[in-house]
Amino acid sequence: MPDEKIETLVIGGGQAGLVMSHRLKQRGLSHLVLERHRIAERWRSERWDGLKFQFPNWSVRLPEFPFPHSDPDGFSDTSTIIKFIEAYADFVAPPIRCGVAVTRLAQRDGGRFIAETTDGTIEADNVVVATGPYQRNVIPDLLRDHPVFQVCAADYKNPEQLPPGAVLVAGAGASGAQIAEELIEGGRRVYLSVGRHRRLPRRYRSRDLIWWLAEMQFDQITPEERGPARLGPVISGAYGGRNIDFRDFAARGVILLGRLDGAHDGVLDIAPGLDKSLGDGDIAFTTFLDTVDEYVKRRRLDLPEEPGARATLPDPPCVTAPLTRLDLAMEGISSIVWATGYGVDFGWIDIPVLDARGEAVHRNGISAVSGLYFLGLQWLSKMNSSFLSGVGDDAVVLADHIASRR
Repeated sequence: MPDEKIETLVIGGGQAGLVMSHRLKQRGLSHLVLERHRIAERWRSERWDGLKFQFPNWSVRLPEFPFPHSDPDGFSDTSTIIKFIEAYADFVAPPIRCGVAVTRLAQRDGGRFIAETTDGTIEADNVVVATGPYQRNVIPDLLRDHPVFQVCAADYKNPEQLPPGAVLVAGAGASGAQIAEELIEGGRRVYLSVGRHRRLPRRYRSRDLIWWLAEMQFDQITPEERGPARLGPVISGAYGGRNIDFRDFAARGVILLGRLDGAHDGVLDIAPGLDKSLGDGDIAFTTFLDTVDEYVKRRRLDLPEEPGARATLPDPPCVTAPLTRLDLAMEGISSIVWATGYGVDFGWIDIPVLDARGEAVHRNGISAVSGLYFLGLQWLSKMNSSFLSGVGDDAVVLADHIASRR
């Protein structure tokens, strides 16, 4: 027998879980939120000290709760975002229990769900999984037994955390780029492994990238309209927010490498194609500028032209004559920061709603199993589903669906 019976169980106490609670309360639907640690735990324990949010302050919001700021075009640090989410939790006043983890989610023959937790068993009519998209670090199994200091981006804190010496940053997405730049500013010699990426402008024609995405409704693109592409934009809010150009990194002393392809005895094999990765990044960049220019012309917007935005730096020597092997000891590399991405971890869901990769199968957050929902995942229903400003729309759909099941 379960220790407790409830109508709707929300698993996760980050922004998605809090927004879900808000939408359920607005409809008078009883529910309980469980959080394994603290509200907004990943913001607290899985961000580095110098992280700057990638969204300008004016664009940050949660349902019926504006983000307080004095600099609309600035980029906030982690502690400010945590305070904002805490204030939102006070505003929502959710029925939440912190320090309670769900270890297994199953389903009875009658359709009700059974959540086994670290504080007993809960039976529920509906379950919303709101545990976020960044649950598991994806790290290549290349240097498992090598003695070099290794840390994933989620556990990296600051340059002082790393032992003296050069640093290899593996992965040049938004996290890897910002960490590499922080290490450059800290005086470290940095090697940066660059694979496929989607470089976009931080600002163009006096407007931020996020403004353009919303203005042209790109943030409303659905997964079906997006197609198979999964690359997120390489942008940064650090140092006031500026474009990421890896040739500029090279001009500042960073050694650019291609994708890491293998390892033996502390020597890494580097795959060819660094020049193509940079070239493809340039194509994504200029294609976006062309799209904006056409939109401005068509809509007759009074925004200044920016002809210098297309200027590119020449390829540095590490691109024209790229390394094919990297001996960590010979190069004095004492640390590796793995910024190779994240995945979900739904191994605790003992219900057939996952695909072969372990990802949730759903449509706009609604699974084929009646009463089981997902919220806060990337591209849940559209591009902005995992944005602070977008999760509320998805929560409305789920709350209405739950209400209809009554």
